[in-house]
Amino acid sequence: MSEEVQAKEQRSPERAKRLPRAVRERQILDAAVQVFSRYGYHSASMDEISEVAGVSKPMIYTYLGAKEDLFGACIRREATRLLEAVQGGIQSDVPPDMQLWHGLRSFYRFVADYRESWTVLHRQALAVGGSFAEEITAMRGRAIELVAALVVSAGSRKGLAEQVEKSGEGLAAALVGAAESLADWWLDHPDVTDGVLASWLMNLVWLGFNDLVEGEVWKPRDG
Repeated sequence: MSEEVQAKEQRSPERAKRLPRAVRERQILDAAVQVFSRYGYHSASMDEISEVAGVSKPMIYTYLGAKEDLFGACIRREATRLLEAVQGGIQSDVPPDMQLWHGLRSFYRFVADYRESWTVLHRQALAVGGSFAEEITAMRGRAIELVAALVVSAGSRKGLAEQVEKSGEGLAAALVGAAESLADWWLDHPDVTDGVLASWLMNLVWLGFNDLVEGEVWKPRDG
């Protein structure tokens, strides 16, 4: 075998240094998120992912399956990371409004630090639809439960738990939707800080939440 052929084989992905499975899967998923965020699901190629990851296509298939399986794995991992970031940012020893504030800041910090992850979750997965969109719906459901618990907790402190429970989940869904839309807008306006975004949303929604837990409910006037 010639020295040139030997050198090529030594540089080939198949002869890459053997790594633990968890490390190799993370390497592939990181590359896949990067490629999917850039090109979208349909236009992204396994060749490109293989090149970015520095591994062979057969290795990707062995570890994480075909393109559809790989995209699903990306969505599940990034959704889990996002929810963990939000939950980790909530401080349970502060009032509900400050809990929500910290949660929102953690959410926007995640979007800032992992813009490619958010692009895959909010733009690419929803655009593809099907089971991928269902994954996002499940993630949104867990986020709504988290926010609803904060609203109900605030109402309970004011003795209005029953009243707030009737509308808490629906209002939480509205807040989560607003937070997602603002994050999507932020992708195209990165000069705004995460703290400012969280403040905008708190001013938009929490004043209304606070009136609700205080027993102040707006009603349309006759005529």
